[in-house]
This record gives sequence, C-alpha cells and structure tokens, in this order.
Amino acid sequence: MEQGIDQKAITIGQLCESLEACAPPALQEDYDNSGLLVGNPQQPIKGVLVSLDLTEAVIDEALTKGCNVIVSHHPIIFGKLKRLTGANWIQRCVIKAIQADVALYAIHTNLDHIHTGVSAHMAKLLGLQNSRILQPKAKVLLKLITFVPQAQADEVREALFAAGAGRLGNYYRASFNSTGIGTFEPQVGAQPFSGTVGTLQQEAEVRIEVVLEHWKKAAVLKALFAAHPYEEVAYNLLALENLTNEYGAGMVGELPVPMTEIDFLKMAKKCFGGIVRYSPFTGQNIHKVALCGGSGSFLLPDALQAGAQVLLTADHKYHQFFEADGRILLADFGHYETEQFTKDLIANYLSENFTNFAVLISETNTNPVNYL
Repeated sequence: MEQGIDQKAITIGQLCESLEACAPPALQEDYDNSGLLVGNPQQPIKGVLVSLDLTEAVIDEALTKGCNVIVSHHPIIFGKLKRLTGANWIQRCVIKAIQADVALYAIHTNLDHIHTGVSAHMAKLLGLQNSRILQPKAKVLLKLITFVPQAQADEVREALFAAGAGRLGNYYRASFNSTGIGTFEPQVGAQPFSGTVGTLQQEAEVRIEVVLEHWKKAAVLKALFAAHPYEEVAYNLLALENLTNEYGAGMVGELPVPMTEIDFLKMAKKCFGGIVRYSPFTGQNIHKVALCGGSGSFLLPDALQAGAQVLLTADHKYHQFFEADGRILLADFGHYETEQFTKDLIANYLSENFTNFAVLISETNTNPVNYL
C-alpha cells in the first residue's frame, strides 16, 4: 500500500491514480472493464460509497449519504454499450449515475491479482498462515540495462528507484552493478557530455541492471532520460519469463491447527455464510487451504500441485465436482459470499490514504441469488 495522499482538494482523478497504484489496471483480465466508467476526473470528491456491485439501489444510497463517487468491485459495464435507452438494468444504472452526477469506478480482476487483494483478505478472515499467491503471474517483469558514467551512477540509480524500479517482493532498491569501459566517437552535430567531436572516447562506466513491472516502463524510462548525463542514452529492455509472487490468482495458506473436513466447512460457513456445495469427503484432515474469491474453479490443478486439501471458491459447475476425484475437497460458497468482504478491503485502503472525505461501506444487499 502506498503512502497517504496530499489532502488538498482531492479530485476523482486523484482517487483513480491512487487505486491504480494499488491495483494496476494492467493486471486485469482481457474481458474485464476496471477503471473510471462514468465521471469527470477533474470533479472534487464529496464522499465515496464502496459496494460489491452497482445497482440503482446503490446509487440511491450514495445520493442519500451525500456521496458523489461509487467504487464497486464488479464493473457495471462489461460488454459493448451501444445505446442508453433504459432498456435494461445496466443502462438504467448508467443513466441514473450520469443524471445524478455520480462517478462510477470499478476495481475488479486487477484487485483479484495483487498479493494483498481479494483472496488475501479471505485468507486473513480464515486465519491462514504463511499465505502466498496460488497461481503466480508470468511475463509481468522487465529488466532494464543501462550504462552510466561512474560519477553519475548513484544519481541515475536513485532516479530509477524513485520511479518504481528495483522492487523484488519486500526488497526495494535492488540492482546489479558492474564496471567496464564504454567507447564512442561523437560526430558533427553531437553535443557530447565528455570527449570531443571526431575523437574516439573511452569512458569508465557502470552497467546498471534493475527489474520493473511492465506497466512502469514509461515512468522508469522518463526518469532514466531525465537523470542520465549522456545525449544518447544506451539501454536495453528485456521481457522476463520469471513468475512473481506479488501478482496472480488465488491464495494458499495453512491453518494453525489441522481440522476435519466437516469442521472446516462449518468454520468457513460461519465466516462467509450462504449455502455450501461440496464434493465428497476425502477423509483427509485440512491443513493447507487453497482459495479464490469469485469464480476460481480453474485453480484446481494449482491447488493440487500446492498440496492443498481443499479448494474454497465459487461457481463450480456440476461436472467440475467430479474432477476432485477423491484427491481434494471442493467447497463452493457462492460468488457473493466469497467476495462480500471486498467492500471492507477497498474501504480500508481508501480510509488509510484519504482523510478529507467520507468513505462509507454500502449497506445495500446486492446479492442477486436468493435461497429458500
């Protein structure tokens, strides 16, 4: 989580920047539509209502409570929205928000994919220990290699760090440095930092290597060019295949004390509520728990590989329960039930970073599923 924001006249745009620093939009799935969906980024914020879903009732609640921004987990707009005639609930919500001058922001699968996100919050509620990402993402990191005169190496390195490069999990300011001799011959029209036009120059240089998330590329390169003394900056950017435990889907962690399968289901039901659907018991005690907020059936191979005795998620189809095959317990607690506390996660983040407007948690029940 980032440091608190400057509290002078907070705008919707600044709110967006803060949320996107926490959960970068680049982490969302291709089908997703996170971000500012309705609203003017320049508009000052009066209050923020946090909700799991966006409905007309939630907009009414925001208006009643004096909030002109709604931050929801699920986007109200997923597919193409070709017209606004009020023909369905999505169109009616968008029209209502526009007419009421209420901004709509969604923070969905990008929040699912950070190590402090939705599934991590579930793990915390269950009291899991030693939690980590269940399915780490690949192709998130780039390596930047650049060559700097020795006297300016510290300045350039610090500029790269300040722009967000050199972060490896809980380690910041990480880099590799080696020394060597660079050569160049300035030509007519050049304005070299050292050497003279037409003369081969040898310069003692430091090769600096740092990693960065690919969405930080523009900011890091801007910092490099601003801090580097050379007229022409030599650098390489390499895409890395490395997995990173900072980003990915689901979580896996350990219970403090192993439990029987039925006792685990009862404990989890007290936490999440709803109706639990589950595969046949395996006879194993539950020690390691894999979980994912929302639809996480795709994580079964990862849960098995991690040695989990249970996969707790939602939206399993009938035939998918056969895939447990006596190897693991599949526990389906419902989409709403596994994500209902996402409101607390978002509200806590906003309250920690903004103090001059109200951050309220919606009291409207948006669960579209009823149980008899």
